[in-house]
Amino acid sequence: MQYDIIVVGGGHAGCEACLASARMGNNTLLITGNIKNIADMPCNPSIGGSAKGIVVREIDALGGEMGKNADKSQIQIKMLNYKKGPAIQALRAQADKITYPQEMWKTMCNTQNLTIQEGMVEGLIVENGKILGITLEDGTEINAKAVILTTGTYMKADILVGDTRHREGPHGEKPCNYLSENLEQLGFQIKRLKTGTPQRIDKNSIDFSKTKIEYGDSVYRTFSFDNEPNYKIENQVPCHLIYTNEKTHQIIKENLNKSSMYGGLDDIKGIGPRYCPSIEDKVVRFHEKERHQLFLEPESLYYDDIYIQGFSTSMPHDIQELMVHSLEGLENAKILKYAYAIEYDAIYPTQLKQTLETKLVENLYTAGQINGTSGYEEAACQGLLAGINASLKINGKEPLILKRDDAYIGVLIDDLVTKGIRDPYRLLTSRAEYRLLLRHDNADLRLREYGYQVGLISEEQHNRLIDKKQKIEELKQYLMERKITPTTETNEYLSSIPTAMLQDGITLYQLLKRPEIKMEHIEHFYEIPYSEEIKEQVVIFIKYEGYIVKAQKEAEKMKRLEDKKIPDNIDYDKIPNIASEARQKLKEVNPTSIGQALRISGVNPADISILMVYLKKENSHVNRGI
Repeated sequence: MQYDIIVVGGGHAGCEACLASARMGNNTLLITGNIKNIADMPCNPSIGGSAKGIVVREIDALGGEMGKNADKSQIQIKMLNYKKGPAIQALRAQADKITYPQEMWKTMCNTQNLTIQEGMVEGLIVENGKILGITLEDGTEINAKAVILTTGTYMKADILVGDTRHREGPHGEKPCNYLSENLEQLGFQIKRLKTGTPQRIDKNSIDFSKTKIEYGDSVYRTFSFDNEPNYKIENQVPCHLIYTNEKTHQIIKENLNKSSMYGGLDDIKGIGPRYCPSIEDKVVRFHEKERHQLFLEPESLYYDDIYIQGFSTSMPHDIQELMVHSLEGLENAKILKYAYAIEYDAIYPTQLKQTLETKLVENLYTAGQINGTSGYEEAACQGLLAGINASLKINGKEPLILKRDDAYIGVLIDDLVTKGIRDPYRLLTSRAEYRLLLRHDNADLRLREYGYQVGLISEEQHNRLIDKKQKIEELKQYLMERKITPTTETNEYLSSIPTAMLQDGITLYQLLKRPEIKMEHIEHFYEIPYSEEIKEQVVIFIKYEGYIVKAQKEAEKMKRLEDKKIPDNIDYDKIPNIASEARQKLKEVNPTSIGQALRISGVNPADISILMVYLKKENSHVNRGI
């Protein structure tokens, strides 16, 4: 059968990719090794977190599903860094491991244009550098105009525990053994990566009196801009905080040679995640630390498994028993599932365009861990953009490329395709130079218009966006037009806050710029007839106006460099005086603009200056008809 788009893999990237494709009107096939594992959460039972929570909001703003699904399945939710500035605030929710995939499955089953099929993809059908379809394990060929690979950790997956290696994927399933070989034959560079997961503990065997309880927030929160809260604050399930100790560290140090990563296996090629390391890595790399924090997190309301966040390891089972029992509160803990590491194949992401289409094969897209990322959220946002761009491409439309000042999604994709990866990539707020513009609270204002343009945001949702923007401007104007004067009553109130008393009249807008002044103080003087959502937007803008305007100006400067395009067919060997490393990196990445070229590691400002002179000279030749 002929499909418009085939999505390979049913993880978080695959779900977003196939939903975006189908909702944009394409006849879409999702093919996955095990239908029961669609939207599975094989590792951490959470959605969101630092930077990641903002990505979930961005996915929702563009018309993706992860935020809505997280709202349906969360069992605890909180805003991280709530007492700090808005640039680093982000939602994190404990999601139910049973409910989350069930709800995603329901959504997919009720989506028009989407067919879901079980099967193992072994090869790609490529002719003249263009994808034509896929080949299944049994030899079946399925044709398509575009293919999106979202294979997660299943390409040549090996489970590692101690000195043992088993060729299998998460849950002990059959991995995808031949696809990465097919990709290599097509010219792709393959990279071996590694990640891991900790033990699951029987809740009833933990002494919670020795732990610190961690509750969800006492105010209602949602990831989705369209959802109303569907839970009761008092029914949220708590997490618990514990720490490693000297005994834990001693056990690890004495048995380090038994860990797969530290001598248990001598053929490890995979590089593990720097920002989500195993407990062995933490103890070795941060040997000066006396303890490391761990969180005991419930996996589901339907069973009693507790996830030890921060305790992933590839130690043998007997050593894992000693490690777990050394933890305070877990002295008598029953391990239901042992920890393991998993090694798998990925591609070097510099082989991708900014649309996530591969440079080597036309209409072939990749998204998620196959591109060298870690995390459900990083995978989902790539799947969404790959689904959008594959659809736009086969329908002859311009692609959607998010810039670094548009979204964290833009930061992630630009980092991947421009800088490449050494270890599994994780989004951090520090990676975003315009993070004050890329906030949790304004994701819809930044991105919903894009979602509307590509057809994933409805007319009703778009109208709500327009209304919200209008009300924000109205409230700003309202605050500019109203003043308070230095009466005795006014100054007594201001002094009680406390804040400086007035000598002259001041607008509410100016008063709100004071760090200690909140909207509730403004409402002492005037009624503010707007929703809390509108008030929040205006307060943030007013208090951070100087910084926001400065960031916007910096982003505009970079945009001018992004507008200076580099021809696809440029021959860097013809450009004299460029450093050899810069020449190599420019040829590898083949940047589309001067702005992107500037961000390539190993390309210096001097190389950029030479490149710009060369392009100016070439353009003058073209303009003169030479």
